[in-house]
Amino acid sequence: MSQPLIGRVAVITGVSRRRGIGFAVASRLAAMGASLFIQHYRPHDADQPWGADKIDELVAELQPSLVSGASISEMSLDLSEAQAAEALIEAATTALGHLNILVCNHAKSGGDGPLAEMTAEKLDMHWRVNARSTLLATRAFAEQYDGREGGRVVWMTSGQGQGPMSDTIAYAMSKAALAGLTASVADGLLERKILLNTSSKTLTSTSCQPGPTETSAIARIRLDSHRGR
Repeated sequence: MSQPLIGRVAVITGVSRRRGIGFAVASRLAAMGASLFIQHYRPHDADQPWGADKIDELVAELQPSLVSGASISEMSLDLSEAQAAEALIEAATTALGHLNILVCNHAKSGGDGPLAEMTAEKLDMHWRVNARSTLLATRAFAEQYDGREGGRVVWMTSGQGQGPMSDTIAYAMSKAALAGLTASVADGLLERKILLNTSSKTLTSTSCQPGPTETSAIARIRLDSHRGR
């Protein structure tokens, strides 16, 4: 693999288990030459059916992917907190210097439901984690960016635009907000020579989406389907 990211620094959120998109993204960026700053919040994944890995073991597994001269730092951070997004970017710049790439992979899962079960608390929590923190992290990333060509931000959405997600209204709402804001935010970031792309982590494969991603969450869905749930 070529190493076009030597000397670059990438921040990846939501890296707390090996069978996850965040870990796969971190591994690929490391192999391309980037130094890594990974955010995780293990208590969230620990409450999910797929569980969470030990962070020190996860970091040790990423180490061999780093090229000579690159480094990795990590931080546990609850992105539902109002100041967390800014704290993330500040910690990353303190640890590794100027940032070139931001991948907002994190997401709140669970504590959701259909419209009939929606509460202000459920809606607010998903908004704070999935949408608000992504926007604020992007703002903080752009403020520290030095204007050179090649700045990159990636947001992750879901399948909210491809069909009903009637049992996960709060999650779909928060991801739809990001999808709807992409063009507006991307236009402003271009002035700083930062390119924003939004990628869908949907279960439905379409011509403009990567399709299903083999993670522990998908494995759980398959197991429940096999059991007739």
